[in-house]
Amino acid sequence: MNRLKLTPRLWIILPAMACIFILLIIFGVILFKQIVKDIPPVINEPPRSEAYNIKLENRGIAYSKTGNNQNLSDILAPYISAGLIDKIANSTADIFDVRKMHSGNAYARITANDSTHRLLYFIYEINSIEFVVYDFCDSLKVYRDKKKVKVAVKTASGQISGSLWRTFERLDLNISLALDISEVFAWTVDFYGLQNGDSFKVIYEEMYVDGRMIGIDKILSAYFHTGTRDYYAFLWEGKGKKAYFDENGQSLQRSFLKAPLRFSRISSRFTGSRMHPILRIARPHFGVDYAAPSGTPVEALGEGKVTEAGWKGGYGRFIAIRHNSVYATSYAHLSGYAKNISPGVHVSQGQVIGYVGSSGLSTGPHLDFRVYRNGSPIDPLHLESPPSEPVPASFMPQYKTLVTRWKPKLDAIKL
Repeated sequence: MNRLKLTPRLWIILPAMACIFILLIIFGVILFKQIVKDIPPVINEPPRSEAYNIKLENRGIAYSKTGNNQNLSDILAPYISAGLIDKIANSTADIFDVRKMHSGNAYARITANDSTHRLLYFIYEINSIEFVVYDFCDSLKVYRDKKKVKVAVKTASGQISGSLWRTFERLDLNISLALDISEVFAWTVDFYGLQNGDSFKVIYEEMYVDGRMIGIDKILSAYFHTGTRDYYAFLWEGKGKKAYFDENGQSLQRSFLKAPLRFSRISSRFTGSRMHPILRIARPHFGVDYAAPSGTPVEALGEGKVTEAGWKGGYGRFIAIRHNSVYATSYAHLSGYAKNISPGVHVSQGQVIGYVGSSGLSTGPHLDFRVYRNGSPIDPLHLESPPSEPVPASFMPQYKTLVTRWKPKLDAIKL
Protein backbone atom coordinates (compact mmCIF):
# COMPACT_ATOMS: atom_id res chain seq x y z
CA MET A 1 0.00 0.00 0.00
CA ASN A 2 2.82 2.44 0.93
CA ARG A 3 4.58 1.78 -2.39
CA LEU A 4 1.40 2.46 -4.33
CA LYS A 5 0.92 5.74 -2.46
CA LEU A 6 4.52 6.93 -3.17
CA THR A 7 4.48 6.19 -6.89
CA PRO A 8 2.49 9.30 -7.98
CA ARG A 9 4.80 11.46 -5.90
CA LEU A 10 7.84 9.97 -7.62
CA TRP A 11 6.34 10.80 -11.01
CA ILE A 12 6.31 14.45 -9.89
CA ILE A 13 9.58 14.61 -7.94
CA LEU A 14 11.85 12.82 -10.41
CA PRO A 15 11.11 15.10 -13.44
CA ALA A 16 11.44 18.15 -11.19
CA MET A 17 14.84 16.98 -9.95
CA ALA A 18 15.93 16.33 -13.55
CA CYS A 19 14.90 19.87 -14.58
CA ILE A 20 16.81 21.34 -11.64
CA PHE A 21 19.89 19.29 -12.59
CA ILE A 22 19.72 20.51 -16.21
CA LEU A 23 19.31 24.12 -15.07
CA LEU A 24 22.37 23.78 -12.82
CA ILE A 25 24.43 22.50 -15.77
CA ILE A 26 23.27 25.40 -17.98
CA PHE A 27 24.02 27.92 -15.22
CA GLY A 28 27.47 26.39 -14.72
CA VAL A 29 28.28 26.65 -18.45
CA ILE A 30 27.17 30.31 -18.55
CA LEU A 31 29.21 31.12 -15.43
CA PHE A 32 32.27 29.38 -16.88
CA LYS A 33 31.94 31.33 -20.14
CA GLN A 34 31.66 34.61 -18.21
CA ILE A 35 34.75 33.80 -16.14
CA VAL A 36 36.69 32.94 -19.29
CA LYS A 37 35.40 36.13 -20.92
CA ASP A 38 36.63 38.25 -18.00
CA ILE A 39 40.14 36.80 -18.15
CA PRO A 40 42.26 39.41 -19.97
CA PRO A 41 43.64 37.95 -23.21
CA VAL A 42 47.36 37.53 -23.69
CA ILE A 43 48.47 39.16 -26.92
CA ASN A 44 51.10 37.34 -28.93
CA GLU A 45 53.51 39.74 -30.61
CA PRO A 46 56.46 38.96 -32.86
CA PRO A 47 59.92 39.25 -31.28
CA ARG A 48 61.28 42.78 -31.27
CA SER A 49 64.60 44.43 -30.43
CA GLU A 50 62.75 47.43 -29.00
CA ALA A 51 59.31 48.21 -27.62
CA TYR A 52 57.92 51.44 -26.18
CA ASN A 53 61.30 53.03 -26.95
CA ILE A 54 62.94 50.56 -24.53
CA LYS A 55 65.73 48.16 -25.61
CA LEU A 56 64.76 44.50 -25.17
CA GLU A 57 68.22 42.93 -25.19
CA ASN A 58 68.33 40.17 -22.52
CA ARG A 59 64.78 41.07 -21.55
CA GLY A 60 61.43 39.39 -22.05
CA ILE A 61 58.14 41.12 -22.80
CA ALA A 62 54.54 39.98 -22.36
CA TYR A 63 51.49 41.82 -23.66
CA SER A 64 47.94 41.72 -22.35
CA LYS A 65 44.78 43.81 -21.96
CA THR A 66 43.10 45.21 -18.89
CA GLY A 67 40.20 43.01 -17.82
CA ASN A 68 36.77 44.03 -16.57
CA ASN A 69 37.02 45.77 -13.17
CA GLN A 70 40.76 45.10 -13.14
CA ASN A 71 43.00 47.73 -11.55
CA LEU A 72 46.73 48.34 -11.21
CA SER A 73 46.93 46.40 -7.95
CA ASP A 74 45.35 43.33 -9.55
CA ILE A 75 47.90 43.41 -12.38
CA LEU A 76 51.07 44.15 -10.40
CA ALA A 77 50.42 42.32 -7.10
CA PRO A 78 52.26 39.15 -8.25
CA TYR A 79 55.38 41.16 -9.19
CA ILE A 80 55.94 44.04 -6.72
CA SER A 81 55.10 44.86 -3.12
CA ALA A 82 51.83 46.37 -1.96
CA GLY A 83 53.80 49.32 -0.60
CA LEU A 84 55.25 50.11 -4.02
CA ILE A 85 51.83 49.81 -5.66
CA ASP A 86 50.47 52.24 -3.06
CA LYS A 87 53.34 54.64 -3.81
CA ILE A 88 52.52 54.53 -7.52
CA ALA A 89 48.85 55.28 -6.86
CA ASN A 90 49.49 58.15 -4.45
CA SER A 91 52.63 59.87 -5.69
CA THR A 92 52.49 59.65 -9.49
CA ALA A 93 48.92 60.81 -10.20
CA ASP A 94 50.24 64.04 -11.72
CA ILE A 95 51.81 61.92 -14.48
CA PHE A 96 48.96 59.44 -14.81
CA ASP A 97 46.04 58.78 -12.48
CA VAL A 98 45.77 54.98 -12.24
CA ARG A 99 42.06 55.33 -11.42
CA LYS A 100 41.59 56.24 -15.09
CA MET A 101 42.69 52.84 -16.36
CA HIS A 102 40.09 51.40 -18.75
CA SER A 103 39.17 47.81 -19.44
CA GLY A 104 40.36 46.70 -22.87
CA ASN A 105 43.42 48.96 -22.94
CA ALA A 106 46.69 47.19 -23.67
CA TYR A 107 49.60 46.89 -21.25
CA ALA A 108 52.97 45.15 -21.25
CA ARG A 109 55.44 43.76 -18.72
CA ILE A 110 59.16 43.77 -19.46
CA THR A 111 61.07 41.34 -17.26
CA ALA A 112 64.66 40.27 -16.72
CA ASN A 113 65.56 37.36 -19.00
CA ASP A 114 67.12 35.29 -16.21
CA SER A 115 66.06 32.93 -13.44
CA THR A 116 64.50 35.76 -11.37
CA HIS A 117 62.21 37.11 -14.12
CA ARG A 118 62.17 40.34 -12.12
CA LEU A 119 59.74 43.02 -13.33
CA LEU A 120 61.76 45.84 -14.90
CA TYR A 121 59.07 47.90 -16.61
CA PHE A 122 55.31 48.07 -16.65
CA ILE A 123 53.76 49.98 -19.56
CA TYR A 124 50.12 50.99 -19.80
CA GLU A 125 48.73 52.30 -23.09
CA ILE A 126 46.61 55.39 -22.45
CA ASN A 127 45.47 55.48 -26.07
CA SER A 128 46.73 54.38 -29.48
CA ILE A 129 49.72 56.74 -29.30
CA GLU A 130 50.41 57.72 -25.68
CA PHE A 131 51.58 55.38 -22.93
CA VAL A 132 52.93 55.63 -19.39
CA VAL A 133 56.07 53.75 -18.28
CA TYR A 134 56.75 52.54 -14.72
CA ASP A 135 60.48 51.87 -14.50
CA PHE A 136 61.47 49.50 -11.65
CA CYS A 137 65.09 48.93 -12.74
CA ASP A 138 66.50 51.00 -9.87
CA SER A 139 64.40 53.46 -7.92
CA LEU A 140 60.87 54.01 -9.23
CA LYS A 141 60.68 56.27 -12.27
CA VAL A 142 57.41 57.14 -14.02
CA TYR A 143 57.08 59.01 -17.30
CA ARG A 144 54.87 59.42 -20.33
CA ASP A 145 55.99 58.71 -23.86
CA LYS A 146 54.56 58.33 -27.35
CA LYS A 147 54.75 55.68 -30.01
CA LYS A 148 56.27 56.51 -33.36
CA VAL A 149 53.53 57.58 -35.74
CA LYS A 150 53.88 57.15 -39.48
CA VAL A 151 51.70 59.20 -41.81
CA ALA A 152 50.52 58.07 -45.25
CA VAL A 153 48.77 60.30 -47.81
CA LYS A 154 45.56 58.69 -49.11
CA THR A 155 42.76 59.65 -51.50
CA ALA A 156 39.05 58.86 -51.55
CA SER A 157 36.13 59.78 -53.79
CA GLY A 158 32.54 58.87 -54.45
CA GLN A 159 29.09 59.84 -55.60
CA ILE A 160 26.40 60.52 -53.04
CA SER A 161 23.63 57.97 -52.69
CA GLY A 162 21.24 58.76 -49.85
CA SER A 163 23.51 60.66 -47.47
CA LEU A 164 27.21 61.25 -46.92
CA TRP A 165 27.20 58.72 -44.05
CA ARG A 166 25.48 55.99 -46.08
CA THR A 167 27.71 56.69 -49.06
CA PHE A 168 30.83 56.15 -46.92
CA GLU A 169 29.38 52.91 -45.55
CA ARG A 170 28.57 51.69 -49.06
CA LEU A 171 32.09 52.52 -50.29
CA ASP A 172 33.65 51.00 -47.14
CA LEU A 173 35.40 54.27 -46.31
CA ASN A 174 36.40 55.46 -42.84
CA ILE A 175 33.36 57.12 -41.24
CA SER A 176 35.68 59.51 -39.37
CA LEU A 177 36.67 60.91 -42.75
CA ALA A 178 33.01 61.68 -43.48
CA LEU A 179 32.80 63.70 -40.26
CA ASP A 180 35.99 65.55 -41.15
CA ILE A 181 34.67 66.40 -44.63
CA SER A 182 31.40 67.68 -43.14
CA GLU A 183 33.38 69.99 -40.87
CA VAL A 184 35.57 71.32 -43.69
CA PHE A 185 32.53 72.24 -45.78
CA ALA A 186 30.20 72.92 -42.84
CA TRP A 187 29.56 76.54 -43.86
CA THR A 188 29.34 76.05 -47.63
CA VAL A 189 27.60 72.71 -48.24
CA ASP A 190 24.16 71.86 -46.84
CA PHE A 191 24.69 68.23 -45.87
CA TYR A 192 21.02 67.90 -45.00
CA GLY A 193 20.12 68.76 -48.57
CA LEU A 194 22.48 66.53 -50.56
CA GLN A 195 21.12 64.99 -53.76
CA ASN A 196 21.93 61.64 -55.33
CA GLY A 197 24.72 62.24 -57.83
CA ASP A 198 26.52 64.91 -55.80
CA SER A 199 30.17 63.96 -55.45
CA PHE A 200 33.35 64.43 -53.43
CA LYS A 201 37.09 63.94 -53.71
CA VAL A 202 39.54 64.18 -50.83
CA ILE A 203 43.27 63.92 -50.16
CA TYR A 204 44.03 63.17 -46.53
CA GLU A 205 46.58 61.72 -44.12
CA GLU A 206 46.16 58.46 -42.21
CA MET A 207 48.14 57.70 -39.06
CA TYR A 208 49.81 54.33 -38.51
CA VAL A 209 51.31 52.93 -35.31
CA ASP A 210 53.10 49.56 -35.32
CA GLY A 211 51.81 49.02 -38.85
CA ARG A 212 48.18 49.50 -37.79
CA MET A 213 45.97 52.36 -38.96
CA ILE A 214 44.73 54.27 -35.93
CA GLY A 215 42.85 57.19 -37.46
CA ILE A 216 42.67 60.20 -39.74
CA ASP A 217 45.25 62.90 -39.11
CA LYS A 218 43.98 65.71 -41.32
CA ILE A 219 42.46 66.56 -44.68
CA LEU A 220 44.99 68.25 -46.97
CA SER A 221 42.57 69.21 -49.75
CA ALA A 222 39.05 68.37 -50.78
CA TYR A 223 36.46 68.94 -53.47
CA PHE A 224 32.68 68.79 -53.22
CA HIS A 225 30.16 69.08 -56.04
CA THR A 226 26.54 69.66 -55.04
CA GLY A 227 23.75 70.85 -57.25
CA THR A 228 25.41 73.07 -59.83
CA ARG A 229 28.27 74.31 -57.66
CA ASP A 230 31.84 73.16 -57.12
CA TYR A 231 33.63 73.79 -53.83
CA TYR A 232 37.36 73.40 -53.19
CA ALA A 233 39.10 73.37 -49.81
CA PHE A 234 42.83 73.62 -49.11
CA LEU A 235 44.44 73.42 -45.69
CA TRP A 236 46.54 76.48 -44.91
CA GLU A 237 48.63 76.54 -41.74
CA GLY A 238 50.02 79.90 -40.75
CA LYS A 239 50.72 81.88 -37.58
CA GLY A 240 50.18 78.77 -35.45
CA LYS A 241 46.62 78.26 -36.74
CA LYS A 242 45.15 76.14 -39.48
CA ALA A 243 42.00 76.68 -41.52
CA TYR A 244 40.51 75.80 -44.89
CA PHE A 245 40.26 78.23 -47.81
CA ASP A 246 39.00 77.98 -51.38
CA GLU A 247 41.12 78.19 -54.53
CA ASN A 248 41.05 82.00 -54.33
CA GLY A 249 42.15 82.20 -50.70
CA GLN A 250 38.68 82.94 -49.29
CA SER A 251 37.80 81.30 -45.99
CA LEU A 252 35.26 78.47 -46.06
CA GLN A 253 34.29 79.25 -42.49
CA ARG A 254 32.18 81.89 -40.78
CA SER A 255 32.90 83.36 -37.39
CA PHE A 256 30.79 82.90 -34.27
CA LEU A 257 30.16 85.64 -31.76
CA LYS A 258 32.09 85.26 -28.52
CA ALA A 259 28.83 85.20 -26.54
CA PRO A 260 25.08 85.58 -27.21
CA LEU A 261 24.84 88.53 -24.80
CA ARG A 262 26.62 91.88 -24.93
CA PHE A 263 26.59 92.58 -21.19
CA SER A 264 26.48 89.71 -18.73
CA ARG A 265 28.45 87.61 -16.28
CA ILE A 266 28.91 83.85 -16.12
CA SER A 267 26.97 82.40 -13.19
CA SER A 268 27.44 78.70 -13.99
CA ARG A 269 29.86 76.85 -16.23
CA PHE A 270 29.86 73.69 -18.33
CA THR A 271 30.26 70.66 -16.04
CA GLY A 272 29.51 66.95 -15.86
CA SER A 273 27.96 67.31 -12.41
CA ARG A 274 26.28 70.30 -10.79
CA MET A 275 23.82 70.60 -7.92
CA HIS A 276 20.61 71.80 -9.57
CA PRO A 277 19.45 74.93 -7.68
CA ILE A 278 15.79 73.87 -7.70
CA LEU A 279 15.73 70.08 -7.97
CA ARG A 280 18.59 69.78 -5.43
CA ILE A 281 20.13 66.80 -7.20
CA ALA A 282 23.48 66.46 -8.93
CA ARG A 283 23.13 66.37 -12.71
CA PRO A 284 25.22 67.40 -15.75
CA HIS A 285 25.05 71.01 -16.89
CA PHE A 286 26.16 70.99 -20.50
CA GLY A 287 25.97 74.71 -21.02
CA VAL A 288 26.92 78.12 -19.67
CA ASP A 289 24.58 80.30 -17.63
CA TYR A 290 24.85 84.04 -18.25
CA ALA A 291 23.31 86.15 -15.49
CA ALA A 292 21.76 89.36 -16.87
CA PRO A 293 18.75 91.60 -16.15
CA SER A 294 15.40 90.38 -17.42
CA GLY A 295 14.75 91.73 -20.89
CA THR A 296 18.42 91.84 -21.96
CA PRO A 297 18.55 91.10 -25.74
CA VAL A 298 19.82 87.63 -26.71
CA GLU A 299 21.63 87.38 -30.05
CA ALA A 300 22.12 84.43 -32.42
CA LEU A 301 25.69 83.21 -32.14
CA GLY A 302 25.88 82.80 -35.90
CA GLU A 303 23.87 82.60 -39.07
CA GLY A 304 21.44 79.70 -39.18
CA LYS A 305 17.91 78.32 -39.18
CA VAL A 306 15.57 78.30 -36.17
CA THR A 307 14.54 74.69 -35.53
CA GLU A 308 12.64 75.23 -32.25
CA ALA A 309 10.92 78.24 -30.70
CA GLY A 310 8.47 77.61 -27.88
CA TRP A 311 7.99 76.28 -24.37
CA LYS A 312 10.20 73.28 -23.52
CA GLY A 313 9.59 71.92 -20.03
CA GLY A 314 12.19 72.97 -17.47
CA TYR A 315 13.95 75.10 -20.09
CA GLY A 316 10.96 77.41 -20.25
CA ARG A 317 10.79 79.61 -23.33
CA PHE A 318 13.36 78.04 -25.61
CA ILE A 319 15.04 78.62 -29.00
CA ALA A 320 17.27 76.22 -30.96
CA ILE A 321 19.25 77.20 -34.06
CA ARG A 322 21.00 74.92 -36.54
CA HIS A 323 23.97 76.81 -38.01
CA ASN A 324 25.13 74.08 -40.38
CA SER A 325 25.45 70.31 -40.48
CA VAL A 326 27.96 70.39 -37.59
CA TYR A 327 27.03 73.17 -35.16
CA ALA A 328 23.79 74.03 -33.35
CA THR A 329 23.02 76.30 -30.39
CA SER A 330 20.17 76.62 -27.88
CA TYR A 331 18.91 79.47 -25.69
CA ALA A 332 16.71 78.77 -22.62
CA HIS A 333 14.71 80.47 -19.81
CA LEU A 334 13.79 83.40 -22.08
CA SER A 335 11.18 85.97 -21.09
CA GLY A 336 10.03 86.33 -24.68
CA TYR A 337 10.88 86.07 -28.36
CA ALA A 338 11.94 88.70 -30.84
CA LYS A 339 9.50 89.57 -33.64
CA ASN A 340 9.06 86.91 -36.34
CA ILE A 341 11.14 84.28 -34.54
CA SER A 342 9.58 80.88 -35.24
CA PRO A 343 10.69 77.45 -36.50
CA GLY A 344 11.97 77.58 -40.07
CA VAL A 345 13.05 81.22 -39.96
CA HIS A 346 16.60 82.07 -41.04
CA VAL A 347 18.55 84.36 -38.71
CA SER A 348 21.79 86.25 -39.18
CA GLN A 349 24.76 86.42 -36.85
CA GLY A 350 24.12 88.92 -34.06
CA GLN A 351 20.39 89.15 -34.76
CA VAL A 352 18.25 89.58 -31.63
CA ILE A 353 16.18 86.41 -31.24
CA GLY A 354 14.82 86.76 -27.69
CA TYR A 355 15.21 88.27 -24.25
CA VAL A 356 16.69 87.09 -20.95
CA GLY A 357 14.14 85.82 -18.47
CA SER A 358 13.49 83.25 -15.74
CA SER A 359 10.95 80.92 -17.32
CA GLY A 360 10.91 77.19 -16.57
CA LEU A 361 13.02 75.78 -13.73
CA SER A 362 14.97 78.93 -12.86
CA THR A 363 15.88 80.80 -9.69
CA GLY A 364 16.44 84.17 -11.36
CA PRO A 365 16.97 85.97 -14.68
CA HIS A 366 19.67 84.30 -16.75
CA LEU A 367 20.34 82.68 -20.13
CA ASP A 368 21.12 78.96 -20.32
CA PHE A 369 23.26 78.82 -23.48
CA ARG A 370 24.42 75.58 -25.11
CA VAL A 371 26.50 74.60 -28.13
CA TYR A 372 26.29 71.25 -29.92
CA ARG A 373 28.88 69.80 -32.26
CA ASN A 374 27.70 66.83 -34.33
CA GLY A 375 24.83 66.48 -31.87
CA SER A 376 27.01 66.34 -28.74
CA PRO A 377 27.27 69.22 -26.24
CA ILE A 378 30.59 71.05 -26.03
CA ASP A 379 31.78 73.78 -23.70
CA PRO A 380 30.74 77.12 -25.28
CA LEU A 381 33.71 78.82 -23.62
CA HIS A 382 36.08 76.49 -25.49
CA LEU A 383 34.43 76.95 -28.88
CA GLU A 384 37.11 78.20 -31.23
CA SER A 385 35.55 80.68 -33.61
CA PRO A 386 37.07 79.96 -37.01
CA PRO A 387 38.56 82.88 -38.92
CA SER A 388 36.43 84.32 -41.72
CA GLU A 389 39.16 86.55 -43.13
CA PRO A 390 40.87 85.48 -46.36
CA VAL A 391 44.50 84.41 -46.59
CA PRO A 392 46.57 87.56 -45.85
CA ALA A 393 47.88 89.27 -48.98
CA SER A 394 51.45 88.83 -47.79
CA PHE A 395 50.97 85.02 -47.81
CA MET A 396 49.06 84.73 -51.08
CA PRO A 397 52.12 83.73 -53.18
CA GLN A 398 52.79 80.77 -50.86
CA TYR A 399 49.09 79.90 -50.81
CA LYS A 400 48.85 79.94 -54.60
CA THR A 401 51.80 77.54 -54.69
CA LEU A 402 49.93 75.23 -52.33
CA VAL A 403 46.79 75.36 -54.52
CA THR A 404 48.89 74.67 -57.62
CA ARG A 405 50.28 71.58 -55.88
CA TRP A 406 47.01 70.03 -54.70
CA LYS A 407 44.28 71.13 -57.13
CA PRO A 408 45.56 69.14 -60.15
CA LYS A 409 45.84 66.06 -57.92
CA LEU A 410 42.25 66.53 -56.74
CA ASP A 411 41.00 67.00 -60.30
CA ALA A 412 42.83 63.83 -61.40
CA ILE A 413 41.04 61.62 -58.84
CA LYS A 414 38.42 59.46 -60.54
CA LEU A 415 34.93 59.17 -59.12
